[in-house]
Amino acid sequence: MRRGRSRRPAVAALAALLLPLAACDRLAAPAEHAAAVGDPVQDSGRGRRPPPPVVDHVRTDEPVVFLTYDDSAERDPAFPGLVRDRRLPVTLFLTGTVAGPAYGDLARLRPFGASLQNHTLDHRSLRGLPYAGQRAEICGQQTKLRSRFGVRAHLFRPPHGTYDTTTLRAAADCGITALVLWRATLDADGDLTYTRGEPRLHPGDIIAVDPDHPTATNLTAHTERLLETIEEQGLSVGNLEDYV
Repeated sequence: MRRGRSRRPAVAALAALLLPLAACDRLAAPAEHAAAVGDPVQDSGRGRRPPPPVVDHVRTDEPVVFLTYDDSAERDPAFPGLVRDRRLPVTLFLTGTVAGPAYGDLARLRPFGASLQNHTLDHRSLRGLPYAGQRAEICGQQTKLRSRFGVRAHLFRPPHGTYDTTTLRAAADCGITALVLWRATLDADGDLTYTRGEPRLHPGDIIAVDPDHPTATNLTAHTERLLETIEEQGLSVGNLEDYV
């Protein structure tokens, strides 16, 4: 497997990326034109950091997909054991007030491949909030992750998958290098659904494992079934941080 992070930002037509807000307990689908890693973004020329790319898929020829979880991994006590036993390089997008009590257990998974990343401080829907409010949500969680675990998160998933151009500016100012959405979702019934394109997994797909479902106590069983599907399609689970 190729190592080393791909840091080349992507061109994104920001207006086309705005996502509708679904219900609070469900994920909104990424925009049809969500960018993949590899396209350049131009700086404004005024000293402001360029906006981070928005990705739901990584451009790679390697047979890997990426497993991501939001604020649900701590609800299934068997899940840490699965990560440890399989040494799964999962990406956990954590909210301060939601996953906070389970931070210790999740942080102990880092030596086994888990990556802790940013999902805001209070899980507020960001789209439409003023810059100061969005920056407080994103930078506040950056500070919390850094102070508790020494983690300098560089990936960010906005709650419910919704954001606007202010989100991108605030994320950049908080040190975020990519907004991570998803091309495939493992729903509460353990089924894969797709936001766009052919209804099957492809190399580089980012999978969101039903993050906002309030009773995700069967997360381990669903993940085990998903791993079987991934292997049947000749794919494996990659470390998202190695590619984004």
